Amino acid sequence: MTAETPAGPLGGHLDDEDFPAYTMGRAAEMLGTTQGFLRAIGDARLITPLRSAGGHRRYSRYQLRIAARARQLVDQGTPVEAACRIIILEDQLEEAQRINAAYRHAAEAPPSTAA
Repeated sequence: MTAETPAGPLGGHLDDEDFPAYTMGRAAEMLGTTQGFLRAIGDARLITPLRSAGGHRRYSRYQLRIAARARQLVDQGTPVEAACRIIILEDQLEEAQRINAAYRHAAEAPPSTAA
């Protein structure tokens, strides 16, 4: 086994944020919540877990971070559906700000001279 070709059940996916490595039970345990909460944020389309060959939900670390943010809002008294909408809007705002920054950077860059 070499660093270039890792073996094992994860096959080199340990650093992959999007790899669906966690079962619903494990994800709920890690977040300190219930499986019903994970189903609720899935029903609200905040996250869409991948399915194993047997049809079981599998979550990535990225999805767990989003679910943790939703749990934080719910723990503060925000309804699940509203928490999901807030997170979606936060994500859209962050993306718009990133795009605007890129446009500003491009506008401030000196024009290139064509030879």
